[in-house]
Amino acid sequence: MRILDGYILSRFLFNFFSSFVILMFIFIFQTIWLFIDDFAGKGLDLVIIGKFFFYMMPNLTEKVLPLTVLLSSILTFGTFAENYEFAAMKASGISLQRSMLSLVVFMVILGGVTFYFANSVIPASEQKIYNMRRNIAKVKPAVAIAEGVFSDFEGADMNIKVEKKFGENDRFLENVIIHKKTKTSVNNTVIKAETGELKSNENSDILQLVLKDGHYYENVVKKKSEEKRKYPFAQAEFETYVMNIDLSEFNNVDLEEDLNTTTDKMKNVSRLIKDIDSLEENNLRIVQSFSKSISNRVGAFVPLQPVDTNLHKSRAKNSVDTLALSKTEELPKTVNDSMYSVDIVSLFENWQKVQLINSAKNNASNILNSVQGKKKELQKRYEIYNRHILSLHKKYALALSCIILFFVGAPLGAIIRKGGIGLPMVIAIMLFLVYYFIGVFADNYSKKNEIHPILGAWLSTMIMLPLSIWLTKRATADKGLMNFASVLDRAKDFFKKKTSKPSTS
Repeated sequence: MRILDGYILSRFLFNFFSSFVILMFIFIFQTIWLFIDDFAGKGLDLVIIGKFFFYMMPNLTEKVLPLTVLLSSILTFGTFAENYEFAAMKASGISLQRSMLSLVVFMVILGGVTFYFANSVIPASEQKIYNMRRNIAKVKPAVAIAEGVFSDFEGADMNIKVEKKFGENDRFLENVIIHKKTKTSVNNTVIKAETGELKSNENSDILQLVLKDGHYYENVVKKKSEEKRKYPFAQAEFETYVMNIDLSEFNNVDLEEDLNTTTDKMKNVSRLIKDIDSLEENNLRIVQSFSKSISNRVGAFVPLQPVDTNLHKSRAKNSVDTLALSKTEELPKTVNDSMYSVDIVSLFENWQKVQLINSAKNNASNILNSVQGKKKELQKRYEIYNRHILSLHKKYALALSCIILFFVGAPLGAIIRKGGIGLPMVIAIMLFLVYYFIGVFADNYSKKNEIHPILGAWLSTMIMLPLSIWLTKRATADKGLMNFASVLDRAKDFFKKKTSKPSTS
């Protein structure tokens, strides 16, 4: 059995690692198309781009690993069934569960490694990716001037737009438009030129922009309020205008610099549990304080005055005296009290009625606007809260999904009895797409609070669980995927009964 377990494990590991490498390359190329805009025109070397995709690999593991387990299990057990190796095992008294024992142990170990990977490696890679994407935009802005759009130079407080770039290293520009900003980020200066030229040295932090045949427009800011009303404006024409742009802040950018920004994907289990509790407390505190504020503004639920016990005692004493008096002399008949409603508005004059109604209308409109604005804020807060719960449970669901998908693929491969890349690949991709899209829809619904985040994290895995049990039972009993013969026999018997019934006149 040790030899047999080693043989089955070696075949599975070969299919597992080969499938993992191939699928990882496929997903990396798909990622290149998604992030091509972040690299194009930035002048980045291959080392920086290679680091970026290296940090992307742990994130892609969440998609690649379940598909790898599913595909490798179908390939391994499909090949065993196709080559009648399972038939030889069963003839020797070895059941399907016993033949899967070594792989079950491996999948349990893989589930533990996957959880450690999702808890430690993936959050760290997400942080690196976030930092690099934020900092790539600051690298070599002289090359980052794109055609037809405004390129933002944050350090120089200006935007540049060119219609066309040409010449050596795209140094010559046509139809240049420059917006210069003030310290308050207001565009008060516009420069337009027919042509321009970029002059710089690789060892220099100064980019020289030479503009020719253009116009200069500037809104003159005055200190006195009376002069501001005149809207002073300055305009000039120039044949040559030279601008020196300091690029020291751009070229000295560390692509892996920490930006002290964290999201739910960048946190481990302990951090997520701590943040979930704090987010829940903050949301409840905000809701309670807002509801109290609205109640005070509306005047609803006004607290009642405290009960005066002395007054109750005096009333009780008076009722006793009255009862004693009724025995000696006859009391006059009293009219029973009755509740009645009064139209408060009718108590005021007509001009006061209009003011009262308008005031109530404005008050209700203001409260409604406040509620709608707070609703959007709370939706964002609860979406962040749901994302944290979702990320926490997805770490556990990813580890368990590898084990469950193995029990889907292994018996399925033994049932279809096909090895190779053809039919097993098609079936694995179809099952993975079902698993993946259910997970995507569940994630989106849980983030919008339409379903509970815990259900959203576990839904795709829980759907695969009964499928794995059903397939394992059928493969153990040596049954096919579906018994079409029995279905056809039942259909034939049904129609025979219909035709054999005597006709009644």
